[in-house]
Amino acid sequence: MVPGSGLKATASIEPGLWQVRERGAKAGGRNLCVRDVGALVQLRHAGVQCSRFVIEDAGNRATVHYTCPGSGHGRTTITVNTSHALTVETQGIAEGLPFQEEYWVRRLGSCSAGRSR
Repeated sequence: MVPGSGLKATASIEPGLWQVRERGAKAGGRNLCVRDVGALVQLRHAGVQCSRFVIEDAGNRATVHYTCPGSGHGRTTITVNTSHALTVETQGIAEGLPFQEEYWVRRLGSCSAGRSR
């Protein structure tokens, strides 16, 4: 299992450079160097200390509810399509406003030194 992720569904996922692209976007997105695959649970609350409650973690799918005191909360479902491709659906409250997003996430390779989450 990847250290820190704590999810069986993401056990086959490797840390590295991942491209995160909003569903429906033809191009663009952002590249993230992910050391802990569990960081993909909190795309809208990246880097914020949050508590997590695992709702589902079976097969290729995990759903996690998280609460970030003073920053909001979210519910994220990660579906592992392959060891290099994921779908991330997330919704919640960030900066006092609701959000609902779906991302296609794919692994591009290894990270360069010094850039990780």
